[in-house]
Amino acid sequence: MTDPQLSERMPDVSGADAYGTLDPAALRHVDSLKWNRYGEGVIPLWIADMDFPVAPPILAALQERLGQGLGYHLQGGATLQSALLEKLAAQGLTDLPEDGLSFLPGVVPGLYTAVAALTEPGEPVLTMTPIYHPFHLSITEQGRRVAAAPLREGAEGDTAHWEIDWDALEAAAQGTRLLMLCHPHNPTGRVWNAEELARLRDFVLAHDLYVVSDELHADLRLTDAPFESFAADPRVRARTLTLTGPCKAYNTAALGIGVLVGHDPALVRRVRAAAGGLMGHPSALSATMWLAALQEGGPWLQGTLDYLRGNRDVMHAFLDARLPWVRATSPEATYLAWLDLRAHPRAGDIQNFLLEEARIAVHDGPLFAPDALKPQYQGFIRLNFATSRGLLLEALERMADALGAEVPA
Repeated sequence: MTDPQLSERMPDVSGADAYGTLDPAALRHVDSLKWNRYGEGVIPLWIADMDFPVAPPILAALQERLGQGLGYHLQGGATLQSALLEKLAAQGLTDLPEDGLSFLPGVVPGLYTAVAALTEPGEPVLTMTPIYHPFHLSITEQGRRVAAAPLREGAEGDTAHWEIDWDALEAAAQGTRLLMLCHPHNPTGRVWNAEELARLRDFVLAHDLYVVSDELHADLRLTDAPFESFAADPRVRARTLTLTGPCKAYNTAALGIGVLVGHDPALVRRVRAAAGGLMGHPSALSATMWLAALQEGGPWLQGTLDYLRGNRDVMHAFLDARLPWVRATSPEATYLAWLDLRAHPRAGDIQNFLLEEARIAVHDGPLFAPDALKPQYQGFIRLNFATSRGLLLEALERMADALGAEVPA
């Protein structure tokens, strides 16, 4: 942090380091997948969970629930459903029927059951790449084909961002019946805006598509713009299923729970039934956690979002100053950065290079595409910046030392 050029570009986040005392030794507890996947001394910035402590109201609610016994419990329960309906209405999902919610053990099972219920083996399923890998895996592992429409790099004013390639989407849609949408988008961090959503809805209606919209990251918005669910428009409600849950926003991935939401109860039942008895149900503790998050977790989430914004801005200032050749777009949501390192001589094995030379663990770009498109994303990485600012800056320093400020021509 002594580099004058970096100091000039660094945003003012003084007094905002609420998670600055995170201890790597404590984070590397025996049950942590994130911190134990790689060796001692590696800073893990890969899998999508945060290093931050769970919100105190959630911990208190879990302690209280443990005192009530752990017998069979009501799935969801009226109080949780009521709180969730209020939240969904604020995102545009108004007028949901009582049987328009079906609780799941997570969002990923919802992706798989949607593919199973709404498509047939051998059929193409439409999505946009790069994409969170369970999207394309839920297609290929069930004998379907990925109809991929790659996103393209665009610009809005002076800001670069990833945007929908409408021509590619049109070409990929031929013969498809299901669009799998990620909103906000993982890994690019885009939140599709009102104009894009309107055009997507027109597209869906023109092609007579079902839609499953994964909106798991909706509460992790890093801009002030309100969030609008894809199914906020009544025109597409009968053909859309929304998936969401609390695990990303409230850092509770170990307590699996999600919900399948639809305005057509018959469609909800059809998709939920595709799993039959193969799918479990959320635990009592998971439901308790989600209710506490909805009722009392708002202040904790707001403080965490403020911290994540600071981390995002510090990271981009660092990259601009120390690694100007790295192409990076600023995420509008999530705590994930999608970075283009294709200019580096070791782009062909960049994940291993960073692990070996910088001792940081990141996700490799090809993970976010089906086999045919993996080469297109070689040299990209997804970096999780939801850690203490000190650990983030240490990881970025290591990355800069390993990669070098300039890439040989």
